[in-house]
Amino acid sequence: MTPTLALCISLAYVGVLLAVSRWSSRRAGSEEDVFFVAKKSAPWPLVAFGMVGASLSGVTFLSIPGWVRDQEWTYMQMVLGYCIGYLIVATVILPLYYKMGLTSIYSFLGTRFGVEARKTGSAFFLLSRVVGASFRLFLVALVLEVLVLEPLAGGDVPGSWFAGTTAAILAIIYAYTRRSGMGTVIWTDTLQTACMLLAVVMTVGGILHAGGQGWLDLPSALSDTGMTRIWVTDDWRASNHWLKHILAGMFVTVAMTGLDQDMMQKNLACRSLGDAQKNMGVFTIILVAANLLFLSMGALLWMHAGRIDMALPEATDKLYPLVALGGSLGPALGVAFLVGLLASAFSSADSALTALTTSTCIDLIDTPSKTSEEASRIRKQVHLGLAVLLWLVIVAFNAVNDTSVVAALFTVANYTYGPLLGLFGVGMFTALRPRAKWIPMACVLGPVAGYGLEQALTAWVGFSFGFALLPVNGLLTACGLWFISERT
Repeated sequence: MTPTLALCISLAYVGVLLAVSRWSSRRAGSEEDVFFVAKKSAPWPLVAFGMVGASLSGVTFLSIPGWVRDQEWTYMQMVLGYCIGYLIVATVILPLYYKMGLTSIYSFLGTRFGVEARKTGSAFFLLSRVVGASFRLFLVALVLEVLVLEPLAGGDVPGSWFAGTTAAILAIIYAYTRRSGMGTVIWTDTLQTACMLLAVVMTVGGILHAGGQGWLDLPSALSDTGMTRIWVTDDWRASNHWLKHILAGMFVTVAMTGLDQDMMQKNLACRSLGDAQKNMGVFTIILVAANLLFLSMGALLWMHAGRIDMALPEATDKLYPLVALGGSLGPALGVAFLVGLLASAFSSADSALTALTTSTCIDLIDTPSKTSEEASRIRKQVHLGLAVLLWLVIVAFNAVNDTSVVAALFTVANYTYGPLLGLFGVGMFTALRPRAKWIPMACVLGPVAGYGLEQALTAWVGFSFGFALLPVNGLLTACGLWFISERT
């Protein structure tokens, strides 16, 4: 794919997004409740489909296919845990949020524990989403750098070019979310989910066709790859042991969906609790199917690479771009891959920016207590400021120029959901009353203790929590909250 073609495709995609944004803004109006919760009138089928795109970020789009080589299909153990977690969210957490009429879910912490807890929960969410969203956009920007910027620059890309590219991406996201926020995101994420899944379907179909097979031959083709093992039962110390994965998947879902403003804001935009619960059910089904599709594509990509004697990349997340853009499966797949990549970046970043704005305004600044004119002015300023903050973090990632370091920072961001799990768990299921001034300290010390515990167990007996570290951090945070609670 030539850089000119890649640039034209990118501009055309942006044009479609802006057109959808303009249409949805005119349709919805510009009221504040449109920005935050789409007037609580979003059609639940659209919400369900769009949430898939927000969940399957650029990290998923690039990394899961490559991950199959080393981990095979063991990720499905996590997906099973996800399903259990989504059931808990739909039946336990959502009814509480709807009963309280929440816009920001961290308002629950304020009602239960006081303003310090609300601000602490919001701060942990902001840290996690700023780092996470920046990391996802950074990965996509690196691919665009290879496709467009390096050919245009004739080699190494000046830092100013990279900074300009990421600024343009964030300016576009800001532009189409600025007015109607969630009212627009509901529609754009639906389009972007369709683009992502279409790219994967075309890739799977292209590989099957190249091997003289059709879709009915998919099961046998996957069997031939030898990369479809799901269950790990032999080593309980391994990070991907089945029980750890299922438990981790369940708690990850509860924390990173049920206690995450980004994901729950879409649910709160539905017309009723019943619609929101139907949304979660359909979303779960689509997400399971989408993950199976991604894993199938990953196994087939490795098989195809061996079939054409392609030089295998050291970094497994480069496999999909190399095959899609290499021309072995035709030029149409290259176009579909680029559109899918752009969709994966925009779908996670636009909802993250909207959720960050919502939480900052409601939880940290308390705009509901201000006049409508002042609240609207603050919201617009915060929205712009957060877009600039995301840009600064991405530029900082690029300055580090070490993807392993950046990935480590992204992993650290996952620690922020442990305190949220502890806070909400204590708030929902106990009568404890932690002393307000000590709540931030308990939430900081919980994941610190979790990190120390894992390091000690790894050194002593070779045991790793893996993804299960998140609920461990939640439990340690809950213990800290118990310790600082008032005694009666």
